Amino acid sequence: MDELHFSNAQRAQALTEALPYIRSYYGKTVVIKYGGNAMVDEGLKGQVMEDIVLLSLVGVRVVLVHGGGPEISDVMSRFGKKPEFVNGLRVTDKETVDIVQMVLAGKVNKTLVNLLEMNGGKAMGISGMDGRLIEAKMKDERLGYVGEITGINISPVTDLLERGYIPVISTVGCDRNGNTYNINGDTAAAYIAGALHAERLIMMTDIAGILRDKDDPSTLIPAITLGEARRLFEEGVISGGMIPKVDCCIEAIHHGVKKVIIMDGRIPHAILMELLTDEGAGTMVTGELE
Repeated sequence: MDELHFSNAQRAQALTEALPYIRSYYGKTVVIKYGGNAMVDEGLKGQVMEDIVLLSLVGVRVVLVHGGGPEISDVMSRFGKKPEFVNGLRVTDKETVDIVQMVLAGKVNKTLVNLLEMNGGKAMGISGMDGRLIEAKMKDERLGYVGEITGINISPVTDLLERGYIPVISTVGCDRNGNTYNINGDTAAAYIAGALHAERLIMMTDIAGILRDKDDPSTLIPAITLGEARRLFEEGVISGGMIPKVDCCIEAIHHGVKKVIIMDGRIPHAILMELLTDEGAGTMVTGELE
Protein backbone atom coordinates (compact mmCIF):
# COMPACT_ATOMS: atom_id res chain seq x y z
CA MET A 1 0.00 0.00 0.00
CA ASP A 2 3.06 2.29 0.26
CA GLU A 3 2.73 3.35 -3.38
CA LEU A 4 -0.69 4.84 -2.53
CA HIS A 5 0.74 7.01 0.26
CA PHE A 6 1.42 10.62 -0.69
CA SER A 7 3.94 12.66 1.26
CA ASN A 8 3.16 16.19 2.35
CA ALA A 9 5.62 17.41 -0.29
CA GLN A 10 3.70 15.55 -3.01
CA ARG A 11 0.43 17.01 -1.79
CA ALA A 12 1.93 20.50 -1.83
CA GLN A 13 3.24 19.90 -5.35
CA ALA A 14 -0.25 18.85 -6.53
CA LEU A 15 -1.73 22.05 -5.08
CA THR A 16 0.85 24.28 -6.73
CA GLU A 17 0.29 22.53 -10.07
CA ALA A 18 -3.43 23.30 -9.73
CA LEU A 19 -2.75 27.02 -9.16
CA PRO A 20 -2.80 28.13 -12.85
CA TYR A 21 -6.10 26.33 -13.37
CA ILE A 22 -7.60 27.84 -10.20
CA ARG A 23 -6.47 31.28 -11.37
CA SER A 24 -8.05 30.79 -14.82
CA TYR A 25 -11.43 29.77 -13.36
CA TYR A 26 -11.51 32.29 -10.51
CA GLY A 27 -14.73 34.32 -10.78
CA LYS A 28 -15.90 32.30 -13.81
CA THR A 29 -19.19 30.38 -14.01
CA VAL A 30 -19.28 26.59 -14.37
CA VAL A 31 -22.61 24.79 -14.77
CA ILE A 32 -22.69 21.10 -13.84
CA LYS A 33 -25.51 18.85 -15.07
CA TYR A 34 -25.60 16.13 -12.42
CA GLY A 35 -27.13 12.75 -13.17
CA GLY A 36 -26.43 9.13 -14.04
CA ASN A 37 -24.51 6.72 -11.82
CA ALA A 38 -22.75 9.56 -10.00
CA MET A 39 -26.16 10.46 -8.58
CA VAL A 40 -27.01 6.89 -7.50
CA ASP A 41 -23.68 5.61 -6.13
CA GLU A 42 -23.27 7.07 -2.62
CA GLY A 43 -19.47 7.10 -2.81
CA LEU A 44 -19.45 8.97 -6.12
CA LYS A 45 -22.18 11.31 -4.88
CA GLY A 46 -20.01 12.31 -1.92
CA GLN A 47 -17.02 12.97 -4.17
CA VAL A 48 -19.09 15.13 -6.54
CA MET A 49 -20.28 17.24 -3.61
CA GLU A 50 -16.67 17.60 -2.35
CA ASP A 51 -15.51 18.68 -5.81
CA ILE A 52 -18.27 21.30 -6.09
CA VAL A 53 -17.58 22.74 -2.64
CA LEU A 54 -13.84 22.90 -3.30
CA LEU A 55 -14.41 24.76 -6.58
CA SER A 56 -16.75 27.18 -4.84
CA LEU A 57 -14.25 27.83 -2.04
CA VAL A 58 -11.48 28.71 -4.54
CA GLY A 59 -13.69 31.28 -6.25
CA VAL A 60 -15.48 29.38 -9.04
CA ARG A 61 -19.16 30.31 -9.46
CA VAL A 62 -20.70 26.81 -9.58
CA VAL A 63 -24.30 26.11 -10.59
CA LEU A 64 -25.65 22.57 -10.09
CA VAL A 65 -28.53 21.43 -12.32
CA HIS A 66 -29.93 18.00 -11.45
CA GLY A 67 -32.34 15.36 -12.64
CA GLY A 68 -33.69 12.47 -10.62
CA GLY A 69 -35.06 9.85 -12.99
CA PRO A 70 -34.59 6.75 -10.79
CA GLU A 71 -36.11 8.51 -7.75
CA ILE A 72 -39.14 9.58 -9.81
CA SER A 73 -39.69 6.04 -11.10
CA ASP A 74 -39.37 4.66 -7.55
CA VAL A 75 -42.02 7.02 -6.14
CA MET A 76 -44.29 6.38 -9.14
CA SER A 77 -44.17 2.65 -8.46
CA ARG A 78 -45.19 3.30 -4.85
CA PHE A 79 -48.22 5.16 -6.20
CA GLY A 80 -48.97 2.21 -8.47
CA LYS A 81 -47.99 4.05 -11.65
CA LYS A 82 -45.82 2.42 -14.30
CA PRO A 83 -43.29 4.74 -16.01
CA GLU A 84 -43.74 5.11 -19.79
CA PHE A 85 -41.19 6.58 -22.18
CA VAL A 86 -41.44 7.79 -25.78
CA ASN A 87 -38.11 8.51 -27.53
CA GLY A 88 -36.42 8.71 -24.14
CA LEU A 89 -38.91 11.23 -22.73
CA ARG A 90 -41.12 10.34 -19.78
CA VAL A 91 -44.84 10.38 -20.55
CA THR A 92 -46.15 12.78 -17.91
CA ASP A 93 -49.85 12.99 -17.07
CA LYS A 94 -51.19 15.38 -14.41
CA GLU A 95 -50.60 12.95 -11.54
CA THR A 96 -47.10 12.15 -12.79
CA VAL A 97 -46.09 15.81 -13.08
CA ASP A 98 -47.18 16.28 -9.45
CA ILE A 99 -44.88 13.38 -8.51
CA VAL A 100 -42.03 14.86 -10.60
CA GLN A 101 -42.41 18.20 -8.84
CA MET A 102 -42.56 16.57 -5.41
CA VAL A 103 -39.47 14.40 -6.00
CA LEU A 104 -37.26 16.83 -7.93
CA ALA A 105 -38.06 20.12 -6.20
CA GLY A 106 -38.53 18.40 -2.84
CA LYS A 107 -36.57 15.32 -1.84
CA VAL A 108 -33.76 15.28 -4.42
CA ASN A 109 -33.11 19.03 -4.40
CA LYS A 110 -33.05 19.41 -0.63
CA THR A 111 -30.90 16.28 -0.18
CA LEU A 112 -28.25 17.75 -2.51
CA VAL A 113 -28.38 21.12 -0.73
CA ASN A 114 -27.90 19.34 2.59
CA LEU A 115 -24.92 17.32 1.27
CA LEU A 116 -23.22 20.47 -0.04
CA GLU A 117 -23.77 22.23 3.28
CA MET A 118 -22.41 19.21 5.20
CA ASN A 119 -19.23 19.45 3.11
CA GLY A 120 -18.73 23.11 3.99
CA GLY A 121 -20.52 24.70 1.04
CA LYS A 122 -23.13 27.45 0.99
CA ALA A 123 -26.01 26.17 -1.16
CA MET A 124 -29.57 27.20 -1.98
CA GLY A 125 -32.11 24.98 -3.73
CA ILE A 126 -34.57 26.37 -6.28
CA SER A 127 -36.77 24.90 -8.98
CA GLY A 128 -37.38 26.13 -12.49
CA MET A 129 -40.71 27.46 -11.23
CA ASP A 130 -39.11 29.84 -8.72
CA GLY A 131 -38.91 33.33 -10.19
CA ARG A 132 -40.20 31.77 -13.42
CA LEU A 133 -36.64 30.62 -14.03
CA ILE A 134 -37.74 28.06 -16.68
CA GLU A 135 -40.77 29.03 -18.75
CA ALA A 136 -42.16 26.27 -20.94
CA LYS A 137 -44.99 25.05 -23.12
CA MET A 138 -46.31 21.56 -23.85
CA LYS A 139 -43.87 19.82 -26.19
CA ASP A 140 -46.20 17.15 -27.56
CA GLU A 141 -49.73 16.28 -26.44
CA ARG A 142 -48.83 12.57 -26.60
CA LEU A 143 -46.23 13.15 -23.88
CA GLY A 144 -48.52 15.14 -21.60
CA TYR A 145 -46.81 17.66 -19.32
CA VAL A 146 -43.35 17.36 -20.85
CA GLY A 147 -42.13 20.89 -21.44
CA GLU A 148 -40.35 22.64 -24.26
CA ILE A 149 -38.42 25.64 -22.94
CA THR A 150 -39.71 28.99 -24.19
CA GLY A 151 -37.66 31.28 -21.97
CA ILE A 152 -35.08 31.51 -19.17
CA ASN A 153 -35.32 34.22 -16.51
CA ILE A 154 -31.81 33.92 -15.10
CA SER A 155 -31.95 36.61 -12.37
CA PRO A 156 -32.79 34.18 -9.49
CA VAL A 157 -29.57 32.28 -10.31
CA THR A 158 -27.37 35.37 -10.70
CA ASP A 159 -28.77 36.79 -7.45
CA LEU A 160 -27.72 33.64 -5.59
CA LEU A 161 -24.28 33.60 -7.22
CA GLU A 162 -23.70 37.24 -6.27
CA ARG A 163 -24.49 36.37 -2.65
CA GLY A 164 -21.97 33.53 -2.65
CA TYR A 165 -24.41 30.61 -2.90
CA ILE A 166 -24.16 27.46 -5.00
CA PRO A 167 -27.56 27.41 -6.77
CA VAL A 168 -29.01 23.88 -6.91
CA ILE A 169 -31.68 23.76 -9.63
CA SER A 170 -34.38 21.13 -10.19
CA THR A 171 -35.68 21.02 -13.75
CA VAL A 172 -39.40 21.61 -13.51
CA GLY A 173 -40.83 24.50 -15.50
CA CYS A 174 -44.08 26.43 -15.72
CA ASP A 175 -46.23 28.49 -18.06
CA ARG A 176 -48.30 31.63 -17.48
CA ASN A 177 -51.45 29.54 -16.99
CA GLY A 178 -50.05 27.85 -13.90
CA ASN A 179 -49.22 24.51 -15.53
CA THR A 180 -46.16 22.57 -14.35
CA TYR A 181 -43.87 20.78 -16.82
CA ASN A 182 -41.24 18.08 -16.59
CA ILE A 183 -38.15 19.46 -18.39
CA ASN A 184 -35.30 17.35 -19.78
CA GLY A 185 -32.33 17.98 -17.46
CA ASP A 186 -29.67 18.18 -20.18
CA THR A 187 -31.73 20.69 -22.16
CA ALA A 188 -32.40 22.82 -19.07
CA ALA A 189 -28.69 22.83 -18.18
CA ALA A 190 -27.78 23.94 -21.73
CA TYR A 191 -30.26 26.84 -21.64
CA ILE A 192 -29.24 27.93 -18.13
CA ALA A 193 -25.52 27.75 -18.95
CA GLY A 194 -26.16 29.76 -22.11
CA ALA A 195 -28.09 32.44 -20.22
CA LEU A 196 -25.16 32.71 -17.77
CA HIS A 197 -22.57 32.75 -20.61
CA ALA A 198 -20.80 30.07 -18.60
CA GLU A 199 -17.14 29.30 -19.09
CA ARG A 200 -17.93 25.58 -18.96
CA LEU A 201 -20.94 23.29 -19.00
CA ILE A 202 -20.15 19.84 -17.63
CA MET A 203 -22.61 17.06 -18.57
CA MET A 204 -22.07 14.09 -16.26
CA THR A 205 -22.90 10.75 -17.94
CA ASP A 206 -22.34 7.01 -17.53
CA ILE A 207 -20.06 6.70 -20.54
CA ALA A 208 -16.49 7.77 -21.25
CA GLY A 209 -17.55 10.47 -23.73
CA ILE A 210 -17.93 10.37 -27.52
CA LEU A 211 -16.39 7.12 -28.81
CA ARG A 212 -15.50 6.31 -32.44
CA ASP A 213 -16.43 2.72 -31.57
CA LYS A 214 -19.16 2.69 -28.92
CA ASP A 215 -17.94 -0.71 -27.66
CA ASP A 216 -14.30 0.35 -27.27
CA PRO A 217 -13.49 2.96 -24.56
CA SER A 218 -9.98 3.36 -26.00
CA THR A 219 -11.53 5.13 -29.05
CA LEU A 220 -12.53 8.15 -26.93
CA ILE A 221 -12.48 11.42 -28.89
CA PRO A 222 -11.01 13.95 -26.40
CA ALA A 223 -12.14 17.12 -28.23
CA ILE A 224 -14.33 18.09 -31.19
CA THR A 225 -15.55 21.31 -32.78
CA LEU A 226 -19.15 21.88 -33.84
CA GLY A 227 -18.15 21.19 -37.45
CA GLU A 228 -16.55 17.88 -36.49
CA ALA A 229 -19.66 17.00 -34.46
CA ARG A 230 -21.82 17.46 -37.57
CA ARG A 231 -19.54 15.12 -39.54
CA LEU A 232 -19.71 12.52 -36.77
CA PHE A 233 -23.53 12.73 -36.91
CA GLU A 234 -23.41 12.09 -40.66
CA GLU A 235 -20.98 9.18 -40.24
CA GLY A 236 -23.19 7.59 -37.59
CA VAL A 237 -20.44 7.80 -34.93
CA ILE A 238 -22.74 9.92 -32.76
CA SER A 239 -25.84 7.76 -32.42
CA GLY A 240 -28.45 6.49 -29.97
CA GLY A 241 -28.55 8.17 -26.57
CA MET A 242 -25.51 10.32 -27.43
CA ILE A 243 -27.48 12.26 -30.08
CA PRO A 244 -29.61 14.34 -27.64
CA LYS A 245 -26.55 14.96 -25.41
CA VAL A 246 -24.47 16.34 -28.28
CA ASP A 247 -27.50 18.34 -29.48
CA CYS A 248 -27.58 19.94 -26.01
CA CYS A 249 -23.84 20.71 -26.26
CA ILE A 250 -24.41 22.45 -29.60
CA GLU A 251 -27.41 24.33 -28.17
CA ALA A 252 -25.31 25.52 -25.21
CA ILE A 253 -22.47 26.80 -27.41
CA HIS A 254 -24.92 28.60 -29.70
CA HIS A 255 -26.35 30.29 -26.57
CA GLY A 256 -22.94 31.55 -25.42
CA VAL A 257 -21.21 28.76 -23.43
CA LYS A 258 -17.46 28.68 -24.15
CA LYS A 259 -16.91 24.91 -23.92
CA VAL A 260 -18.99 21.86 -23.01
CA ILE A 261 -17.61 18.65 -21.50
CA ILE A 262 -19.40 15.32 -21.86
CA MET A 263 -17.87 13.75 -18.77
CA ASP A 264 -17.59 10.22 -17.44
CA GLY A 265 -19.22 10.67 -14.03
CA ARG A 266 -18.14 7.19 -12.94
CA ILE A 267 -14.54 8.40 -12.51
CA PRO A 268 -13.80 9.52 -8.92
CA HIS A 269 -13.29 13.31 -8.68
CA ALA A 270 -13.80 13.63 -12.45
CA ILE A 271 -14.81 17.30 -12.09
CA LEU A 272 -11.53 18.29 -10.41
CA MET A 273 -9.54 16.24 -12.92
CA GLU A 274 -11.23 18.07 -15.78
CA LEU A 275 -10.96 21.60 -14.43
CA LEU A 276 -7.82 21.64 -12.26
CA THR A 277 -5.41 19.26 -14.03
CA ASP A 278 -4.15 18.67 -17.58
CA GLU A 279 -5.92 15.30 -17.60
CA GLY A 280 -9.46 15.42 -18.99
CA ALA A 281 -12.31 13.06 -18.18
CA GLY A 282 -14.42 12.94 -21.32
CA THR A 283 -15.01 14.78 -24.61
CA MET A 284 -14.75 18.57 -24.92
CA VAL A 285 -17.07 20.23 -27.47
CA THR A 286 -16.03 23.69 -28.63
CA GLY A 287 -17.21 26.33 -31.10
CA GLU A 288 -16.25 26.26 -34.80
CA LEU A 289 -13.38 28.72 -34.45
CA GLU A 290 -11.71 27.09 -31.44
